[in-house]
Amino acid sequence: MSKEREPLVTHIFTADPSAHYFNGKIYVYPSHDVPHNGEDNDNGDEYQMEDYHILSMDEIGGEVTDHGVALSMHDVPWVRDQMWAPDAVCKDGKYYLFFPARDKEGNFRLGVAVSDKPEGPFTPEENCIEGSFSIDPCSFMDDDGKVYVYFGGLWGGQLEKYRTGKFNPEGTEPEKNEPAVCPKCALMSDDLKSFAETPVDIQILDEDGNPLLAGDEGRRYFEGPWMHKYNGKYYFSYSTGTTHYICYAVGDKPYGPFTYKGRIMEPVIGWTTHHSVVEVEGKWYLFYHDCELSGGINHRRCVKYTELHYNEDGTIQTIHPYDHKN
Repeated sequence: MSKEREPLVTHIFTADPSAHYFNGKIYVYPSHDVPHNGEDNDNGDEYQMEDYHILSMDEIGGEVTDHGVALSMHDVPWVRDQMWAPDAVCKDGKYYLFFPARDKEGNFRLGVAVSDKPEGPFTPEENCIEGSFSIDPCSFMDDDGKVYVYFGGLWGGQLEKYRTGKFNPEGTEPEKNEPAVCPKCALMSDDLKSFAETPVDIQILDEDGNPLLAGDEGRRYFEGPWMHKYNGKYYFSYSTGTTHYICYAVGDKPYGPFTYKGRIMEPVIGWTTHHSVVEVEGKWYLFYHDCELSGGINHRRCVKYTELHYNEDGTIQTIHPYDHKN
């Protein structure tokens, strides 16, 4: 039985959990950390993930099933290495797995794979999504059935190298007093295999309506986007990377703009923090990862979950991940 704020599984290292409630069960789509002795660096070379294992629970707190390898990089013709954080969506009875990986030239792209079952196995498209770049795809189906993919990550995720709209290998972040790099969003085609539009910037604003600045590392976007709706509002949440917070901003449309509202979670053990938010039987849960299982090794992470609570005004109560151990 899985327990709140304890590793979902311990037989493999898992991270970047995208949780969904499909067909009355909880499915978690994590990345799969491969243990090795390589160095950690700002390019993320330590994250040498090669495949995806889908996890499921019949109920929150229930026994966790590992359904085995659902997709391997060796099955995807365009992939060179580093299959990082994925996500999934269900449309018309089929399940679509969106994932990032480095192509043969070493640039991150987004791919899609399809299955008749939420746990896979997934059959990948032969090519990456045309016009895609960077990492951390989050797929969001709105109430009208339209599917959007949010994505982007700085540093190893290469997002800052696309500031001009084209890849610049020498691209850098803006100056600290300039607007921060924006995450991206694209409406998907009806078959969910291509962008229906050129990806657009997702603006995150402060309480005065001004874009968050690159130097505002406690609030600005770094990686790990997630979208969910609550009481008719769109909640865009993300990791701040260098300061290790999970923050959120709220808007009235899937494209935003979004106004910063606060932190969902304080820092966890380990450098990265990556999450998802899911409603199950009328309660809300945050799925996340830390490095507690490995004693703090950044590329040996474990997926956890905890209940998430809203205040009456729609703000989210900040979670302190280890308070239960005090």
